[in-house]
Amino acid sequence: MLTHRQKNVLDFIQSEQREKGITPSTREIQKHFRFASQTSVMQYIAALERKGFLSRHARKARALITPLQKVRITDVPIYGEIPAGMSTLTEQTIEGHVSLDARSANVSKNGRTFALRVQGDSMIGAHIIDGDIVILENRKEVQNGDIVAALIDDETTLKRYVVEHGRPYLKAENPRYPNLSPARELEIQGVMVSLVRKQERRKSR
Repeated sequence: MLTHRQKNVLDFIQSEQREKGITPSTREIQKHFRFASQTSVMQYIAALERKGFLSRHARKARALITPLQKVRITDVPIYGEIPAGMSTLTEQTIEGHVSLDARSANVSKNGRTFALRVQGDSMIGAHIIDGDIVILENRKEVQNGDIVAALIDDETTLKRYVVEHGRPYLKAENPRYPNLSPARELEIQGVMVSLVRKQERRKSR
């Protein structure tokens, strides 16, 4: 996940490479963004390299190389938390965006993609924990075993979609929670394609 400023720095580097055929120097990046020092530039470059968006060759004068063919940054809107809310997906409900490399996040070019913040521990068996951000595509085609955001009898939840004997139900990945079978309706609102986990900083002693 990129911060807004990290994305701006990456966009500038890519733009300069496309237009001029060379990577901008740290001094040029500093001048463009009016950073106080080149140390700030190096911190952004190190963060982008750590997240896999840049690679550096130390022996070259302009040592910064961007894998342009691999990176397609997309801004995915976050529509609040699940299971709370998300009865309708409207612009007014957007609480922010998450910037992702579309290829590594399995985001298709034409699909409508959105994100939800996970609330609760009903999917810990699928390595989805409270506070994670799940990336979903708004599509009706769903496969047996997909993890989905679904509206089941007027309540929205994140569960695994399972079909047995021709009947679908939603399976929790935590034995403390029951499986959910629809009494009236089951509407798939999105199929999970990726997950973002925000690492907590350890407090220094």
